[in-house]
Amino acid sequence: MTDERTTHDAEDDPRNADILIWVNGTLKKRAEAMVSVYDSGFMLGDGIWEGLRLHNGRWAFLDDHLDRLFEAAKAIDLDIGLDRAGIAAALEETRVANAMQDHVHARLMVTRGVKVRPFQHPSLSRSGPTMVIIMEHSRPDPALMERGIRLATVPQVRGLPMSQDPKLNSHSKLNCILACIQAEKAGADEGLMLDPHGFVNTTNACNFFIVRGGEVWTSTGDYCMNGITRRRVIELCRANDIPVFERNFSLVDTYGAEEAFLTGTFGAQTPVAEIDGRRIGEAGTNGAGPITRRIRSLYEALVERDTRTPSAM
Repeated sequence: MTDERTTHDAEDDPRNADILIWVNGTLKKRAEAMVSVYDSGFMLGDGIWEGLRLHNGRWAFLDDHLDRLFEAAKAIDLDIGLDRAGIAAALEETRVANAMQDHVHARLMVTRGVKVRPFQHPSLSRSGPTMVIIMEHSRPDPALMERGIRLATVPQVRGLPMSQDPKLNSHSKLNCILACIQAEKAGADEGLMLDPHGFVNTTNACNFFIVRGGEVWTSTGDYCMNGITRRRVIELCRANDIPVFERNFSLVDTYGAEEAFLTGTFGAQTPVAEIDGRRIGEAGTNGAGPITRRIRSLYEALVERDTRTPSAM
C-alpha cells in the first residue's frame, strides 16, 4: 500500500466525534446534522463555501473570507439570508458551543436551499437558503512537512471562466475531484493541473508556487482559485524583499525548481517533494528550502498578528 497523503491530512482527534454542527440556526449533534435530499447543494452542487482557520480563538483573515463569500453569492445570484455580522455571530455561536480555541478548521456552506422538484432551475429552490457550519479540531499532520507532497500532472485542466469560473468556491468540485482521482491512479498524493494553454496552474486542492533562482513564481491567477493564503504569500514576499512573480510557466520550469510548495487555509504552506517522479530540491530534502521556510515563518507571524487584532468588519 502506498503512503498516500493530501494537504488536508490531519491528526486524529477523538473530540470530533461529539462536535455540534450549526444547521440553519440550530446546533445539532454530528449524527443528527442533516439536510434534505431535495437540497440544491446535494442535488446539483448549487452552493458556495468557505474554509476558515481558528487561532487564538479568532478566525484568521475573517474579513477576507467574508468578502469572498459575498462576492461568490452575488456572482451566482444567491441570497445568503444573513449579513456579515450575522455570519460572524453564527461562527462564534458554534465555536463557543464546541469550546474551541485553537487548531480548528471550519467549513461554512451555503446552498440555494430546498427544491420543490428535482430539477435544476433556480426558481424551484423555494425554501432556503441552507447554511451549515462544520467545525472540527484539526491540526495538519506534521508528517506532511517532514515528507512533502508528491504531485502528478493530470489531464484534467483548470477551465475557462465562461464554462465555470475556477475563482468560484462552489459546491460543484467534480473537475477537481477527477483531477484528484487521476493523481491517485498515478501513485501521487495530489494532481498538478494545467490551464487551458498548457501552463502550470494549481493542484486539485491548493494553489501552487515554485522557487527558481531565488525568485518565487506562481500562476497568473487567471484560472486558479482566488486563494486568500495565496494572496497573503504574494503580499509577504513583496513586503520582505523576496522577488515574486505571477506569470505563465511550464512543466520544464517546474521540474527545474529548487523548491515548491502549496498554499491553502488548512495547511498554510505545504512543501512539494516530488513532481512526476522528479525530486524537487536537494537530495534528502522534502522540497522545503530556505525560501519556503522563511515564507512559512512570515506567514505564521502574520496569522498571529491578525488574530490578536480586532476585526475591521
